[in-house]
Amino acid sequence: MPSILSVQDMDVFIEGQGPTVVMLHGWPDSPALWDETVAALSDGYRCVRFALPGFDLSKPPRPVSVDHMCELVGAVVDAVSSDEPVTLLLHDWGCFFGYEYAARHPQRVSRVVGVDIGDTNSSAYLKGLSGKEKLMIAGYQVWLAAAWKLGGVLPGLADRMTRFMARKIGCRTAPERIGWQMNYPYAMQWLGAFGGLRGVARVDKVFGPRLPTLFAFGKRKPFMFHSSRWLAQLANTPGSATQGFEAGHWLMRQKPVEFTATVRSWLDQSRVNPLEPCAETTA
Repeated sequence: MPSILSVQDMDVFIEGQGPTVVMLHGWPDSPALWDETVAALSDGYRCVRFALPGFDLSKPPRPVSVDHMCELVGAVVDAVSSDEPVTLLLHDWGCFFGYEYAARHPQRVSRVVGVDIGDTNSSAYLKGLSGKEKLMIAGYQVWLAAAWKLGGVLPGLADRMTRFMARKIGCRTAPERIGWQMNYPYAMQWLGAFGGLRGVARVDKVFGPRLPTLFAFGKRKPFMFHSSRWLAQLANTPGSATQGFEAGHWLMRQKPVEFTATVRSWLDQSRVNPLEPCAETTA
C-alpha cells in the first residue's frame, strides 16, 4: 500500500524505494493513470503521484494559474525529495506544467520522461500543422473551454459536454471520473483565464544537453503533439532518446508492457551514466 502525504490539501501517494520519480497526469485523468507504470518501477524507484488541482472530483473546483501550478509541483518535489533532484514523468497537460516547472527550477530536476506532448509552443510545431489539423485541435479544445465556462451555471450540461469529448477522442477514463472542473487548462489557453499561458518557456529552447529527456509518443493519432525538429533535437542530445508506439495518446494504457519496459530501461541506463543537472538560470 502506498504511503500518503498531504501537501497543500493534495494527497500525494508514494510507493517504492530508490531515486524519486514524480508523475504528473493530464486531462481528464487522475493518479490512477500511472497504476501499471508504478507497478513496473516501484521495485527500483520511489514513485510519487498526485491529482492535479481541480482534477480530484471529490473536492471543490480548484483552477490555478501557471505560476501557482509550478508552486504546487515545487511543494511536492520539496516535500518528497528535499536534498536530491527528481525525475519527472509527464503526460498531456502534466507535460506542459512539468516542462514549465523544470524550466524554472532546473536544479530540482535531473531528467524528464515526456509522454506524447512535445514542443507544442514552438514555431516548428505550429508551422508543421496543416489547416485541417489546426481546426481539429481548436475544435476539441474550444469545446472544453466552453464547457468550463458553463460549469459554474450548468454543471450537468458541462459534464456531459466534457464526457462526450473524452469519448470522442478515445479517452479510456471512466465517465464518472471525468468532470468539467478538469477543463480549466483549456480555458487558460483559449480564454486567457487565470493568467493565461503567455510567457511560458519555449520547450525546444530549454531542453538541452544538460537535461536528459525520453520522449515517448503514440503514432496512431490524427495529428501529433510534437514537431519532427523536436525528435531530431532529442536524437542529437546526449543521454536523450525518443520512442514511438503503435498507440494513441494514452499509450501507457494502450501499450502498458512496451511503455513501462521502455521507461524502465531508459531510467536504469541513465542512472548508470548520469549527467549533471542544469545550473540555475534567470531570464
